[in-house]
Amino acid sequence: MRNVYVYVLDTMADWELGHVSSELHSGRFFKRDAQGVSLQTVGIAREPIHTMGGLTVLPDCLVEDIAPVETSVLLLPGAETWSDPRHSAILEKAGELLSAGATVCAICGATAALAGCGLLDDRPHTSNGAGFLEMVCPRYRGQDFYVDAPSVADGSLITAGSTGSLLWAKQIIARLEVFEASTLEAWYEYFRTGRPESFFALMESLPSARGDRPQP
Repeated sequence: MRNVYVYVLDTMADWELGHVSSELHSGRFFKRDAQGVSLQTVGIAREPIHTMGGLTVLPDCLVEDIAPVETSVLLLPGAETWSDPRHSAILEKAGELLSAGATVCAICGATAALAGCGLLDDRPHTSNGAGFLEMVCPRYRGQDFYVDAPSVADGSLITAGSTGSLLWAKQIIARLEVFEASTLEAWYEYFRTGRPESFFALMESLPSARGDRPQP
């Protein structure tokens, strides 16, 4: 079982997590021998948070419950409250996870939070456009490693700008190796383009369509 932790904080941009959280939680397109995934929300306290979309989320666990082991995955969504010093605990944990070879995935405002503690200084990454990190984070020193792309995967670090959530989800799913390659590509093309042929390619790539899903 692989633990995927979703950090939740007030003003969280809930839509940025939609593609990746729904696929990892439901497992609806997982390949036959995919490793199981446990998706848990994590907070700085066991108090409910309120997303930018007006949803209330009660964390499943606390930051200190995250195991800094290679199989752990941490998802950091964008939010307008990342500058709150209370989030230093999760940023410290992100550094521990990266040092352990675990996967850390940040999008939008969360990339600025990582930049602020030096975690983007020497690894390829992206954010909300060239110049954004310098504007919001005076301590940022990773300009030579910035990549102008919607989402960038550098091994265990996956970063994205505010409009890159779909590609970010694809790269996270690829990192976890829970989809067949053909399923992942068809999934991405369908949600990127809406073309019916991509939908049918997605359906045909699943074990049930190939006749190799184990019988009950």
